[in-house]
Formats: sequence, structure tokens, C-alpha cells
Amino acid sequence: MVSLVGVNASGHEGWIRFYCIICHKKMLVGNEPIYYCPKCAQTRGAYFCLADYKKVKGKCPFCDTELQLYL
Repeated sequence: MVSLVGVNASGHEGWIRFYCIICHKKMLVGNEPIYYCPKCAQTRGAYFCLADYKKVKGKCPFCDTELQLYL
């Protein structure tokens, strides 16, 4: 029998959790809207909460690209 430990354990939030790059708010996929920059998400981890999405007016502060909703 194999028991899953750590990040592989069922119910662990590590696979569905992102942090806002500006305010460092913990966001869970499916619980609230998460916005990301298609260019900077992989290199800088550019994910944004709803409040910061409104502050930056829907544009990435790093590359000025339109932010998209994470599905």
C-alpha cells in the first residue's frame, strides 16, 4: 500500500494555490477570480487578486499586457 505524503496527499492546496504578486494574498482556484499576465506568469509569477486587478486597471505593471482571467 502506498500512502501519499506532503504535496502529493489528497486535499493538499499546493496545486491550486497562487499568491498575488502585489499584496501576497493567498488565492485558491475556484474560490475567487484570479487574473494573470500571459507573458509574465511563468517568469515572474504575475498573478493578481481582484482588488489589485482594479488598481492596475487590467494591465500588467511589468509589460503593459492585458491581464486575463485564470480558468
